[in-house]
Amino acid sequence: MTTKFSGGVSRRAFVGGAAATLLSAPAIAQQSNSTEFSAPVTDATRRNVSSFRTLEWQPYFETLTNGAILCDISSRALHFWNDDGSIYKLYPTSVPQTDDLTRRGRTEVIRKVEGPSWAPTPEMKQRNPEWPDFIGPGPDNPLGTHALYLSWQYYRIHGTQDTRKIGRRSSNGCIGLYNEHIAELFSLTGSGTQVLLI
Repeated sequence: MTTKFSGGVSRRAFVGGAAATLLSAPAIAQQSNSTEFSAPVTDATRRNVSSFRTLEWQPYFETLTNGAILCDISSRALHFWNDDGSIYKLYPTSVPQTDDLTRRGRTEVIRKVEGPSWAPTPEMKQRNPEWPDFIGPGPDNPLGTHALYLSWQYYRIHGTQDTRKIGRRSSNGCIGLYNEHIAELFSLTGSGTQVLLI
């Protein structure tokens, strides 16, 4: 049975058109969110897009002196504002696996390293004795291509070679970004950039 709506459109054609529109919604949503990201949204980042939203810096920082980074553990997103507020970036992140590994509060960038080396912390080595004691810079390095060292010992904002970790609780305490995102953030920050983990 086919019912005609006003204008001569059949119910079947109407339902089919509506279904086609709904099926294309993810592509439309992906295009509309592209202004929130510094890089195109890909299948690898789509799983976390729904929790992303732009934020204003004022509820979190008194000033933007030296720039500011807000790491939101719940939404697994990193927000960056430069020192005059003219640049705002929003990146998907990996976050610590458990609340025990999560540190919240205020810190700052104290050092920047391109091509970082990695060594497990004593606690990581105790939990995973089979892990190597040291990995130099390169494609096997868990810190990826760039690292921002924070004033808290052992805590970093860094890249990752394992892109499956982004958008998940997958780190041992650090905040991880895609390598292309940490490279961009690295170029925008300096020693003294404020960091707040919430």
